[in-house]
Amino acid sequence: MKYYIIAGEASGDLHASNLMKALKEHDPDAQFRCFGGDLMAAQGGTLVKHYRELAYMGFVQVALHARTILRNMRLCKDDIVAWAPDVVILVDYPGFNLKIAKYIKTHTQIPVYYYISPKIWAWKEYRIKDIRRYVDELFSILPFEVPFFASHSYPIHYVGNPCVDAVAHFKASYTESREEFCARHGLDPTKPIVALLAGSRKQEIKDNLPIMLAAAKHFTPQALPRRHRDKQFQWVIAGAPGISEEMYAQFMGGNEASHKLQVTTLHGETYALLTHAYAAMVTSGTATLETALFRVPQVVCYYIMCGRVVAWLRRMVLKVRHISLVNLVADFTVVRELVADEMRERELKEELDQLLLDTFYRERMQHEYDTLVLAPLGEPGASEHTAAKMVELLRRGK
Repeated sequence: MKYYIIAGEASGDLHASNLMKALKEHDPDAQFRCFGGDLMAAQGGTLVKHYRELAYMGFVQVALHARTILRNMRLCKDDIVAWAPDVVILVDYPGFNLKIAKYIKTHTQIPVYYYISPKIWAWKEYRIKDIRRYVDELFSILPFEVPFFASHSYPIHYVGNPCVDAVAHFKASYTESREEFCARHGLDPTKPIVALLAGSRKQEIKDNLPIMLAAAKHFTPQALPRRHRDKQFQWVIAGAPGISEEMYAQFMGGNEASHKLQVTTLHGETYALLTHAYAAMVTSGTATLETALFRVPQVVCYYIMCGRVVAWLRRMVLKVRHISLVNLVADFTVVRELVADEMRERELKEELDQLLLDTFYRERMQHEYDTLVLAPLGEPGASEHTAAKMVELLRRGK
């Protein structure tokens, strides 16, 4: 069969490429044409347009590139019609993909499948109308989306979460001991490691890392209460892809806190770091879920300028109580979220007190990971489950 797949950013390229690999196992004659990235091309997809030419974020960027966006959308629509695939598979990226879905359903008989559903449960709930009209089958990677869409009389498929697959794959192949990991990076295997996952974008790092380092200074041996001075923590930053060493160094070089801390930056080793971490400070996003999958106690951090205004808007606009995937999956406050006006040195220090020094608090969080997060996510195999269901539905003519 012929599959036309559209992914508009790096994460979509990754998830789509894994799906393509699984589709080939269930359909040896599979052909792929796509808007996507290098990973999709590596799986044999004919790349019509790279996602780098699609990914414009924010109102200003979208306005400045409006002509390019419209031109790419027209190209996509025309190319789908000309190629006449058996199915169009949309991967996340709702601003672009829902418009494509509308066009395909109103101008052709081609079925439209959506993998990694738009997060309309957080905001823009009105998009459920478009999903009902223009999407034939929706494949979700978050278990709490099933009852949400069911409440709108729209049944969907929960297929598992790709993070579960990625972490399970890493654990199965990772053999390095703590001693070997520490020796390779100049760390002390006898001292607990605290991981700092300060975000993947420069602005996130600028906003969050200085506060993380400021809170960390309260946990040097000199600053700790006498009964805890035997604990000497090591602070390790997980370097994000595409972010230079110099970007992180500017915060450590002139930061009073960093002079008292043992701070190391590691690039491309986030999963290895989490394997050996005692606790973590994590900027909200997929990383919060990955940290839970490694059972590392964490605090979620997301500083935003004009925090009080943003906090008020969040209460007015967002439909959910939590922002971290950990708490959203659990539907419960498993980890503390310091967001907007709450992301301050004092509050972060208070939470670190419990994460680093309170054994009961740590063990309770790990137990809640197991029962409220990992259990609902299910076993690995998201791509395989999705591919099998898609091929089954297509062969049944749905």
